[in-house]
Amino acid sequence: MAQLPEGDPAPPNGELPVSVREGAEKRTFHAYLHIPFCSIRCGYCDFNTYTAKELPGVDQATFAKVMAGEIVLAGRVMAQVSLPRRTLSTVFFGGGTPTLLPAADLVGLLAALRAEFGLAPGAEVTVEANPDTVNEEYFAALAAGGFTRVSIGMQSAVPEVLAVLERTHKPSNVELAVRAAKAAGLQTSVDLIYGAPTETLEHWRDSVEAALKLDTDHISAYSLIVEPGTKLARQVRTGELPEPDEDLQADKYELADAAFAKAGFDWYELSNWSKGDQTASRHNLAYWKSQDWWGFGPGAHSHVGGVRWWNHKHPSAYATRLAANESPALARETLSAEVQNEERLLLELRLRAGLELEVLREHTGFEVGAVAQLIAEGLLDGAAALSQHLVLTLRGRLLADFVLRRLIGLS
Repeated sequence: MAQLPEGDPAPPNGELPVSVREGAEKRTFHAYLHIPFCSIRCGYCDFNTYTAKELPGVDQATFAKVMAGEIVLAGRVMAQVSLPRRTLSTVFFGGGTPTLLPAADLVGLLAALRAEFGLAPGAEVTVEANPDTVNEEYFAALAAGGFTRVSIGMQSAVPEVLAVLERTHKPSNVELAVRAAKAAGLQTSVDLIYGAPTETLEHWRDSVEAALKLDTDHISAYSLIVEPGTKLARQVRTGELPEPDEDLQADKYELADAAFAKAGFDWYELSNWSKGDQTASRHNLAYWKSQDWWGFGPGAHSHVGGVRWWNHKHPSAYATRLAANESPALARETLSAEVQNEERLLLELRLRAGLELEVLREHTGFEVGAVAQLIAEGLLDGAAALSQHLVLTLRGRLLADFVLRRLIGLS
């Protein structure tokens, strides 16, 4: 499981520095709620998740009540530092498997957020869902409670690939879950993963075609990363499974991008495609545009006004601190202007809207020649550059980190 960074000790009361007020009225505000429960732990996953057997003393049935305590604390902390009141533009329930909780618990948490901060008109409210844990009744309850969007963990349509990933859901239930979400009036998205050991190009083609047949509003497709400390990493290290082939992963990305485009999807971020701006994930765009968000739950990360902090990872430690009326934050860091600028360059270059050339000019010692060379190499879009935006080509998307290093003079 991924380790948290070290950072500086977080104040027990969660107090924020007054610097977070600067420019706050120009930034939107968002909430992420981490539900850490899973029925099993998938071998590739390094997220902060736990099965019931791993959580003695932590009651899944009362978890929503515990998390509601952090929502109240967040409101108090922001009021104490006199941050201007901003309603929530987006809310995202992730995990873990949020849909292991009763729909009433998720609706109750959304109501707690609404009571503490308010929801902006047309706010986007998303829940991640395992297709085996939902039905029409469940989604109808979420929609009635204010949810607008569901992201369903499909990963693959091929049983052999799902077995390697240790995903236990039935492929046929993905279609049923999408149909149920649509019936409830929710926007729909599916998540795919490509590059699993033993997955062939034909396997991936089958998964892409199956995802497109679902006629969802949005598709995410992520390249599998073998994370240190996971079961998959041990299987690769011992030779039980082959290491993912980078060239084959690039082929799979190109295959997906072409198929999605043909079906009317536009890429708007390296791993995300939508049917127009109205179905892009506004929550994820807020991360990529360095807006403000509060992450609720064990191990959740937050970012407000250049201050980033993260909660204790274990649900027991998280709950204990809230029960003592203390902040569950473990540590934090105040980002320097230089770090904030570097992150802005990295994140905005990932977007189809691209990075404004003036932003690059302001924050780096870039040379026009570097941009011209990247255009000549087919990594940046020449027409977009003429309009003062740096936009990655398809080949550039496959080499995004390399392009950024060239732009800021590191290679």
